[in-house]
Amino acid sequence: MNVAIIPARGGSKRIHRKNIRLFFGKPMIFYAISAAMKTGLFDSVIVSTDDEEISKIAISLGAEVPFTRPLELSDDHTPTIPVIQHAINKLIEMNRKLDYVCCIYPSVPLIESKDIVNAFNAMIKENSSSCYPVSEFASAPQRALKRDISGRVEYFYPQYRLTRTQDLEAAFYDAGQFYWGKTSAWLNDTFYDAVTITLPKWQVIDIDTLHDWRRAELYYQSLKGLI
Repeated sequence: MNVAIIPARGGSKRIHRKNIRLFFGKPMIFYAISAAMKTGLFDSVIVSTDDEEISKIAISLGAEVPFTRPLELSDDHTPTIPVIQHAINKLIEMNRKLDYVCCIYPSVPLIESKDIVNAFNAMIKENSSSCYPVSEFASAPQRALKRDISGRVEYFYPQYRLTRTQDLEAAFYDAGQFYWGKTSAWLNDTFYDAVTITLPKWQVIDIDTLHDWRRAELYYQSLKGLI
């Protein structure tokens, strides 16, 4: 059995009620639930939440909310893995047999179901315990600068000061959309042999501020031919 788990707590400091705020007429969490369902890979799409309104919306969109996330796993500082471990253990208590679990974040309007499928296939092909998407940095991090209060800068890595950008090795970062893993990998926190797939830069936006939200709107409009 494959299960998608979407961790969607009610609190959000920088964007109020971000996970269910309307994004082009639909609650933000709709995009994660919809993408999961379109893959055809999941026996269940589970939403882990502490919030009654999120629970009702998730159920109306076709997801399951078979338990309530405890408050101690719902604050600003709780990492993802304990939340997924809690969800897995609750599902096991309900006699669900879980083979692979995919954590999908709730605020990912640019997510594509094909990427979830491609990541699953890559994990199986490479016989890995986990897989997640990455994207290439827009600018070479080897040429990164640090800036002091006066506005003066210096290189983090002075050895690359005169190196052409095209001569530097490409660097990637976690796209922060979803994470596939064997149930054992989640429970034991063993993602050390993860394989990755790559996503284009325009598809990866970490929505933490209203500026990020607006940028996501512009990308979505462009991709869907709305502008």
